[in-house]
Amino acid sequence: MDDYDLIVAGAGVVGMSTALFARKEGMRVMLCDSKSPGSGTTSGSACTIATYASVPINSPSIFSSLPSLLTSSESPLSFNWKYGILNPGWMLSFLANCRKSRVQEISASLGSILLHADEHLNTLIAECQAEDLFVKNDCLYIWSTKSGFDGAHDGNAMRKRNNVEFDYLSSNNVRALEPALMGPIYQGIRFRGARHVLDPQELVIRMHRRYLELGGDWKQSPVHEIITDDAGVTVKLGDDSEARCGHFAVAAGAFSTKLRGTGAEKLPLGVERGYHIVYPKHGGLISRPIGWAEAGLYATPMAKGLRFAGTVEIAALDAPFNYQNTALLKRKSVEMFGSLGDPESPWLGFRPTFPDSLPVIGPSPSSDRVILAFGHQHVGLTLGAVTGRIVTELVQRKPPCLDISSFSPLRFGSPVRRSNE
Repeated sequence: MDDYDLIVAGAGVVGMSTALFARKEGMRVMLCDSKSPGSGTTSGSACTIATYASVPINSPSIFSSLPSLLTSSESPLSFNWKYGILNPGWMLSFLANCRKSRVQEISASLGSILLHADEHLNTLIAECQAEDLFVKNDCLYIWSTKSGFDGAHDGNAMRKRNNVEFDYLSSNNVRALEPALMGPIYQGIRFRGARHVLDPQELVIRMHRRYLELGGDWKQSPVHEIITDDAGVTVKLGDDSEARCGHFAVAAGAFSTKLRGTGAEKLPLGVERGYHIVYPKHGGLISRPIGWAEAGLYATPMAKGLRFAGTVEIAALDAPFNYQNTALLKRKSVEMFGSLGDPESPWLGFRPTFPDSLPVIGPSPSSDRVILAFGHQHVGLTLGAVTGRIVTELVQRKPPCLDISSFSPLRFGSPVRRSNE
């Protein structure tokens, strides 16, 4: 008999949600990660539960705006040309997914899963008694220029089609809600009912604590390799030990393709390196997250202060920390609120991103005993719980709670997997 029904690689919000849901269903579960739960990309997110985020980073406007995005010192996008030259396939595929018709398809797929995010997140919040970590006070998105707002017309129309509830706000309306804002404001949007989390790592820590209370196993070790056979999966861990399981779930974010034998190695996963800074003394400056569209950042009030998170850096996972990006965040914070002193906690994290901005959720191309669950780009915190629910259902051989065909790992033309039915 296998040691476990399910072994999960990755203790971020996706992997932790998967392990907790599976244990709640009575499965024998082991969760593995070389780092402590929630300490990776989850911990440094913008802290928003972005159920409104059904507009992909792919956009038809990228063809006209890309030159300025790549050359302006105030651009939220930075690009390592050497990395691009070594990875032309991902870049070309990303651009192919920027066609208007394709962007609309991607948006509909994101909208379909985002509609289920709150339901399953609420289940886990109640399970681990984390209600105090969440604030429901809407979210603002602002544009400082007319051209920026006009350029967002198609994206906002997609949100409407995906049943996202929001109100347009004038500059005066925005300032009435958040009087600390000092920069120019042309127009705003208020996403009704949006929530944010005060400490995303604490959320995962509480989930982990509850998982252990329910009898789940935890191994602080990386997974190096897996070997599948007709009877199950052999998992080789970093401490030279092995374990057996009926199913194996890959939820290691941007590092998922490093796990040998999973089939994930064949998928075109890219990485968006994102940065944040924190002003510890200014957590009460605003009452809700504020996204500044042109600057590509969020200002979010959280337990540890006011966090400015954003920017997209296209570079290798092991590239050096780019302090130009945190300097940009500081300049933009001054434009938004005036001088706040010196920020602390400069941070770099890795958003796992496929060229179509959709995650993979489903059986691996190599074996249906391996479930892949990564590539959530900017909405991992939002979609972690619903993804965990889906993975649990797949392991149980149940129909998933929503149509996941758009998220199939096979959509990239991978070979047909071996069935272990």
